[in-house]
Amino acid sequence: MSSFREVPRPVIALGTDYPDGHVIAAHRHERDQLLYGMTGVLMASTPHGAWMMPPQRGMLIPAGVIHEVRLFGDVKMRSLYLRPNRLGAADNQCRVVGISSLMRHLLIEAVAVPAEYDMAGRDGALMALIEHEIKRLPVLPLSLPLPEQAALREKCRAFLASPTPHETIDDWCHHLGMSRRSFTRQFRKETGSSFVEWRQQACILAALPRLAAGEAVTTIAMDLGYDNPAAFSNMFKRILGASPSDYRTAGT
Repeated sequence: MSSFREVPRPVIALGTDYPDGHVIAAHRHERDQLLYGMTGVLMASTPHGAWMMPPQRGMLIPAGVIHEVRLFGDVKMRSLYLRPNRLGAADNQCRVVGISSLMRHLLIEAVAVPAEYDMAGRDGALMALIEHEIKRLPVLPLSLPLPEQAALREKCRAFLASPTPHETIDDWCHHLGMSRRSFTRQFRKETGSSFVEWRQQACILAALPRLAAGEAVTTIAMDLGYDNPAAFSNMFKRILGASPSDYRTAGT
């Protein structure tokens, strides 16, 4: 991304398409970044958590944050790079955000703007409007905190790769060689949530790429270990405020 580092403009826009399964190795930017996926699903991972971005949503990544990106499905990505400290992310964490109709059209227009645009002209006004609108994007609950403690963090990452609602605290305690009391205390301290809450969120994140790909809700629910699709749908709607079918059709 060195091509735009020295460009003296407050906002730079790029458009890139990626194939299914592509991985962007861990890296960081000198600018704040807004990612927007027109199609496909993106998962960004940092040492502190994972964030899943369904199609037609966005992700804010503050400057300096080391992150790895995995793509699910063919992803048509549009990226904005802004001067640091423009995202309002005081805790230096990534955010998944809703993308308004206005911002969607601004992103499409911005990609066609030359890197060294006329700041006093129409292109400069377009980019200035983008800076205002970014601050209005609503944050979506599509993040999963990861512990600092190495063994617990690796167990969490393994669970995210193959989640099930039936794994219990006792299963994890046995695997990690911890007492139940020590585990529950450390897990909440390092993730800010209970094991059950974290486990449900992990199942939600794992389901999103499959929903965006058009898989049946029943199939996903059964593969995740739910007794019936209604139980999965109820949990999904309680956490995200929308049904799985809403995310299944998001990219169409």
